[in-house]
Order: sequence, then C-alpha cells, then structure tokens
Amino acid sequence: MTTETTPDKPVDARTLLKDLQARFDVFRNFSPLAIGIDKQVFAQLPEVSKKSLRLAMRSHTISTRYLKEMEKGSVRLNLDGSPAGEVTDENRQHAAEQLKERFKKQAEQRKVAQEEVRAEQRRQEKLNQLAEKFGRK
Repeated sequence: MTTETTPDKPVDARTLLKDLQARFDVFRNFSPLAIGIDKQVFAQLPEVSKKSLRLAMRSHTISTRYLKEMEKGSVRLNLDGSPAGEVTDENRQHAAEQLKERFKKQAEQRKVAQEEVRAEQRRQEKLNQLAEKFGRK
C-alpha cells in the first residue's frame, strides 16, 4: 500500500492510518505517541497531506485501544520506538475519563436498545392477543 498522493487526490485518512500501522510499530501497537510525532511522519512521508494525517491521527488517538495504552502507559515513543518523554498523570487521567465516558454511553445505548426490543415484544403480544380475541374462527 502506498501513501503517495497528488494535489487533487488526497489519501483517505483510514487508508493512511492502515499504512502507518503497517509501517510503524508504535501505531500498530497503539503505543503512547511522542508529542509532535506528526513532524516525524512528515519527515518520513513528505507526500502525505496535512489534512489526511490530522484525520488519521485523530482517529488513532481517540480509539479505545490507544486510550487504554495511554491509561496504563508511562513512556511516549517516537516513530522508531525510542523513548520521547513520559506519559503524565494528567494524560493517564484524561484517557481514563474518556474511556469511562465511552463505556457509560455504550451501556446507556445498550439499555435503550433493550428497552425498545421489550416494547416491540409487548406490542406484538398485544396484537396477537387482539387477533386471537377478535379474529374469525
């Protein structure tokens, strides 16, 4: 897969992210990334558009796997895997809050979906009862 682009055909952010994951262990392993790692990516892949990289990085850094790694991580890494600073307590706390909020929303969505299924089942039961009561025999 290549990330080469022409000015009129930017790379899709998902495609770029898959390419980054194929090329670099820090992306593939969802390791905490160095601050400013986008500059390192541009140095290695100058043909990448800033917009595509920004979107790919956003998608990567809000993923559940990345947030879990940030929550338990202690060292940020450069593209080559070398240490590039620490993951601060504030960074870990932010990741934990994001995960907690995400899981809470997912639980709420599941609850609403289950309630909708139960309501539909009740409606079907009532319709069946009415059909039995008033149906022709």
